[in-house]
Amino acid sequence: MAQQLLIELQDVSFQYEFTQVLTDISLTVREGDFLALLGPNGSGKSTLLKIILGLLKPTKGTVKLFGEPSSTFKHREWIGYVSQKSNSFNAGFPATVKEVVTSGLTKKIGLFKRHLPNQQELVINSLKAVGMEQFANRNIGELSGGQQQRVFIARALVAEPKLLILDEPTVGIDHENVQSFYDMLTNLNEQHHMTMILVTHDVDTVASSISHVACLNQTIHFHGYKDDYDSLSEDQLNAWYGHAVRKIHHDNKVKQK
Repeated sequence: MAQQLLIELQDVSFQYEFTQVLTDISLTVREGDFLALLGPNGSGKSTLLKIILGLLKPTKGTVKLFGEPSSTFKHREWIGYVSQKSNSFNAGFPATVKEVVTSGLTKKIGLFKRHLPNQQELVINSLKAVGMEQFANRNIGELSGGQQQRVFIARALVAEPKLLILDEPTVGIDHENVQSFYDMLTNLNEQHHMTMILVTHDVDTVASSISHVACLNQTIHFHGYKDDYDSLSEDQLNAWYGHAVRKIHHDNKVKQK
């Protein structure tokens, strides 16, 4: 059975006043994909995310979500989004891990509805998925950067999205803990069948579990399977990025066939 097409962008362009930010972007994400969206700072990644999330309308081109035009798409709760935690979170905020994750249910049940019959189960299952269930009653401010980021992923998962977008998720995580963080993402994709987009400016973070890669710098320079990306020369990447890059891969667990 063919995988469902979750995101389809066709010839999408965007400009702020007289500044062209994106040009003729065509991109697809199918159910089960683990896509790395790579691009240097200023490449248009944030703008592209806002278009996918419905926060901006393209000046040209079409956007479809789950087969429907973005303009009429009603199920925004199907898309989970985790921003760069270190840039926006107050570590002194007085809330437990469980309370932070529970707040993610607002997207699923609405702002003024208070409770779901299986709410506790949803929260605990989300924490288990990211390996944080034992911290449920801990204050969020007591956790490390990597642990906090896992909690924010659980907060996105609790609404049971069909697609999860992670924007620079390893910002603020100690280098020695990055590997276990990628192992957790691999588990979400493989064992929990979560379709994911990993957004990053650093090609060093391309994990071996990723299935597809898209290289963005105002336009899409490459979009395809990760194995094909691995065969690209550094000269090609340097030309796209505008500076010297190197490809170093985190050795995640090998996918089970």
